[in-house]
Amino acid sequence: MKSATTLSTAAVSAVRVASSNTRDPVLAATHLASQLNHEHLGCVLFFCSAEYDLLRLGTALEHVFAGVRVCGCTSAGEITPEGYGRGCITAIGFDQRYFAIGCALISELESFSLQGAQDLIDGLLSTCKGGNIAPVKGNTFAITLLDGLSSREELVLATLNSALGSIPHFGGSAGDDERLANTHVFYDGCFHTRAATVLLVNTSLDFRVFSTHHMQERNDKLVVTSADSDSRTVFELNAEPAGEAYARAAGVAFEDLDRKTFALRPMAVKIGNHYFIRSIQRVNPDKSLTFYCAVETGIVMTAMEPGPLLDNLRQHLQEAEAEVGPPLLTIGCDCFLRRLEAELTGVAEQTSEFLKAHKVIGFNTYGEQFEGMHINQTFTGVVIGQPDASAGDL
Repeated sequence: MKSATTLSTAAVSAVRVASSNTRDPVLAATHLASQLNHEHLGCVLFFCSAEYDLLRLGTALEHVFAGVRVCGCTSAGEITPEGYGRGCITAIGFDQRYFAIGCALISELESFSLQGAQDLIDGLLSTCKGGNIAPVKGNTFAITLLDGLSSREELVLATLNSALGSIPHFGGSAGDDERLANTHVFYDGCFHTRAATVLLVNTSLDFRVFSTHHMQERNDKLVVTSADSDSRTVFELNAEPAGEAYARAAGVAFEDLDRKTFALRPMAVKIGNHYFIRSIQRVNPDKSLTFYCAVETGIVMTAMEPGPLLDNLRQHLQEAEAEVGPPLLTIGCDCFLRRLEAELTGVAEQTSEFLKAHKVIGFNTYGEQFEGMHINQTFTGVVIGQPDASAGDL
């Protein structure tokens, strides 16, 4: 069991963060509760390894946080108060004097409609307004947690974004410790598959939602000449088997394609002046490639390579912190391929210490979400500033 960390000194407990390495789900939930519970606890957001007995964990969390809204998802690695974790659970407890948070479940991703999205957001807005924390405009952001193997992120995010309007939005796709078998989101005491959890957060504190990646373009361009967008599978690049064309652009033999290659040699789509990474999930027996993000016939993909991962993250976090002041907390959705890259290139320990120093809590994802877009190999999240010290305790 790790010790509790209270990130705010200007207030009693604007947020508390916690984690537990205990594999027993009842003990893990009890450990979290001992660190997070207090009289003003309004909501708990957690990220956990899929190695837990999820049925028992869900029941235990509802029991120890009785009367408190609890939301979360499974992960491909955790970001804890001590930096990178694995096989554990990490959580954030929000003080209802600073945060009004509405939570909802989208249980049918395939049939999610614009009217359904508007009704969902209207309900969450009503919850936030009922907290009497701050006006909605300029003081509210949304977090989405989606089943990372549903292949429905693009549809759901575009629909939600229309309903959110000007409310900034970020999130991550649930993982399962890189098994690529079953990913879950948590809502109302249960873990769900083929579903999404949406949180609307209204706060009196300053915040900045952001997204960054450190990939740089190379010279190779590959046209998707045959693909199935529903399964995110590309059969041909430049009119030849996709796996062979990609391997050549990546500079490796087809037989050597693996997660290391996918992490260090992704491809990207250019939209406007920005590149959006399209990460590869696996190479298939027919030499096709399945991606974590949407791909369609006719798009042009650019081969990419990593720049300095930690320098890029440091720059963007420091820019955000310059706007909101010393961070109370950063909620981070960090692609699991970035963590793999950090491990392969020997900067994982430095990155972990950086995340700890900058008060990042979050998880390694199967994809990230930013302003209605589903993206890959990014660090996406929100930096939240501390309460005004002059305000004193509430």
